Parts: sequence; structure tokens; C-alpha cells
Amino acid sequence: MNLDIDAGNTFVKWRRSDGRRGRVFTSSLNQGWPDDWSACFNIIRVASVAGEAVNQQLVDGFAGTANPAPVFARTQARAAGVTNSYQEPARMGVDRWLVMLAAYSKARGRCCVVDCGSAITVDYIEADGRHQGGYIIPGLRLMQRGLLANTAEIIVDQDPEAFTIEPGQHTSAAVVHGINYAFQALAEKIVAELGETDRLYVTGGDGALFQHLCGRGEFVPELVLDGLVLGVQG
Repeated sequence: MNLDIDAGNTFVKWRRSDGRRGRVFTSSLNQGWPDDWSACFNIIRVASVAGEAVNQQLVDGFAGTANPAPVFARTQARAAGVTNSYQEPARMGVDRWLVMLAAYSKARGRCCVVDCGSAITVDYIEADGRHQGGYIIPGLRLMQRGLLANTAEIIVDQDPEAFTIEPGQHTSAAVVHGINYAFQALAEKIVAELGETDRLYVTGGDGALFQHLCGRGEFVPELVLDGLVLGVQG
């Protein structure tokens, strides 16, 4: 049995090869580990953007068990048929790299992958696996935090049915609706530029909303974990 871990700044998500999965706040790892991590695993794969302190915590925690040391995914020049466009691949976030591997593995052709997390990343991959480049944009909550002093005003995980771009009639509404407007405009632009046969994959905390606004494509919530299997073979 294998264990795959996606360690982010806010949440740590995991999936075992027997189908068990879950998530906890990254900060809560100090208070104890998930029960699902207590089994014996053949390989433990980790995709981490949570920082060295969390990475070391994962290494130290498994060191006292019968499990092998965690294998951390790294951004590479080429893997799983995808060729990185960066001259220095290590400068690309590993989560962004892994969602590209997963998207291309699913599409086996031209595709676009959008990760709507703390930052929104948009990447394009050609039919032969060449990464054409992409964009990095502040995510919804990051934009809201930059404009609203009162974080209580921040809308978290908006429901598609509650999403609105109507002009706001007070400052916080104007900010939130303005950010929604930009979010919808991005979705419309991406869809307008995709070819008829191009595939679109969306992931991340705001991914379901983004895919709803696009009106096409596939929302794949575990795309990082799917790419982790491809990025770290074993």
C-alpha cells in the first residue's frame, strides 16, 4: 500500500492506494497525525509547498516507524511526457508541475490546466507535451485580503449559486464583486482561447466555481495527488 501526501500552506491532504483519503490543517500536524498514516506503506510520496519546517516534520515523524523515508517530488526538466519550459525548472512550484503532469496524462493532447488555490495558475501544454508557459494570478482570498482590512468580510469557498458580479453598493461588496468580475472574466478568456478539441482541467479550492463559470472542462480536486504518482515513480 502507498501513501501520497499533498502538503500545502493551509491544508495537508492525503490519499492511500486503498482509497482512504482526508485532509487536516497543516498547523494541526503538531497536535498529532491522522490515524490513516499509522499503517505500513511501500512508498510515501510527498508534494510540499509548506516549507522546510513541515517537510522536516514529515521526515522525522516517519523515521520512528517501520515505513520508508518519504520521497519528495521535485520539479524536473521533463517527466511523464511533459517538457518544462523553465530554463531553471526548480524555480517552478512543485504543485504546479504535478498538475501539469496529471493533466497531460489525462488529455494526451493539447490542454490547459488551471489551479485555483491561494494563487491561480494557468498553464498550457502542447500535443507533444511541451509546456508553452503560463500565468500566476493572486487567488480570490489573496486578492480580498489585499483590499479588505476586515478579514471577517472575506467570503471563503463561494457557492456557484451565490456568486455574483452585480455592482456592489458598499465598499466590501464592491471589492468582493469586483474580484468575482475579474475571476469570471478570466474564465471567459480562457474558454474563448481554447480550441474545440483542447482539454481543460481545473483543480484547487475555488476550482469547482471556476469550472462552473467556464461551462466546460473537468474539475479534478485531487489533480496534485494524481500528478504526484507520475512525478515520483515507485
